[in-house]
Amino acid sequence: MRLARIFRNAFLCLLLVVIAVIVAIGLGTLVPRPLSFSPSADEQGEAGKRSILVLSNPIHTDIALPADPDVLEALSFVSSQGLELNHPGVFWIIVGWGSRSFYIETPTWSELKPGPVIDALTWDRSVMHVRRAGQISPSLPSAREVELSETEFGGLLRDIRSSFQTDKGEQPSAISGAAYDAHDIFFPANGGFNALLGCNTWTARMLRQAGIRTGFWTPLPFTLNLSLDLHNAD
Repeated sequence: MRLARIFRNAFLCLLLVVIAVIVAIGLGTLVPRPLSFSPSADEQGEAGKRSILVLSNPIHTDIALPADPDVLEALSFVSSQGLELNHPGVFWIIVGWGSRSFYIETPTWSELKPGPVIDALTWDRSVMHVRRAGQISPSLPSAREVELSETEFGGLLRDIRSSFQTDKGEQPSAISGAAYDAHDIFFPANGGFNALLGCNTWTARMLRQAGIRTGFWTPLPFTLNLSLDLHNAD
């Protein structure tokens, strides 16, 4: 009888936690961030000058930047560290932030291991992942095109650049031996990683810095994309 009561109480506690998480995710999607928003004069006058892509899979989002001269210049340290961005056939530079152990040690789902999952759910050092890519159609289900003014695009580029960790003001240094193939590279990033403030909240923060409204807390790709639909006029 006592054991049954313990199990019942444990189940009720777990149920309350699950309900609290669902409510938090719902409110985090529905409540906009920032709460009040009005387009800047620059946005009104220059909307649609530059396009980026938000790329999604079931658990992770990346930002794809066009391989334009200003992007290549801002990320020139990537080329100097061994991944040449000004490469024939490169149209997009894909950047993402995430858990060091999970990101580096799980190139495919078949290589999923308990250790990196535990690190990602608790606390881990963070990394920036950079990949060069060819043509990506904005019409793909996994891609979302976002239009920015020149000023907004410049701000986004600066904030992405500032996510890379540097030592004593020097250029970022790549993590030795960390890559999936010949087209990507990893760097140490600023900030610690956990599941509550993870890769998708980083993507949302970068978008907000560029003048795009998101939900207040969007830990999952579908909540981020839903909040972009809800809080940004066409």
